[in-house]
Amino acid sequence: MSDDAMSRRKLFRAGMVLTAMAPFAQEAQARTEEPNEMVVRTFFKSWEKKDWAPFDAILADDFTFTSPNGDDHISKAAYKTGCWDTQIDFVKRFDIELLMAKGDDVLVKYLCHTRNGKSFRNVEYHRLRDRRIVSIECYFGGKSTFASAVGSQ
Repeated sequence: MSDDAMSRRKLFRAGMVLTAMAPFAQEAQARTEEPNEMVVRTFFKSWEKKDWAPFDAILADDFTFTSPNGDDHISKAAYKTGCWDTQIDFVKRFDIELLMAKGDDVLVKYLCHTRNGKSFRNVEYHRLRDRRIVSIECYFGGKSTFASAVGSQ
């Protein structure tokens, strides 16, 4: 069998695989991002840009934040002081690994990269109302994975 025949066979097989995958690709391409998904992506981009103004604009006035770090439904002002102000200098960027929305509920899993080259992973449940974040419940591992702990080493 010549190399040309082998190449045609490989191309034919590849074509069959691509044809079989076409409906999935079309479905993925046709799906548009939900508005609440875009709000949550903006939330994470605001961390990266280190700009409180757009961040503040997407948080509802009655926003609350909860985490295993002793944050039990803290207010937006307490969140800015206790979370944003203390962690913003450690955050470099986020890789959103999973983002799922169902109505006003958005679940996101991300990998946060810190400015010192370390990283940590969290899962957050965001509840929205009128395209603003009303509450966030953050779930993460032990204290050694907090942004400040990772950043200080």
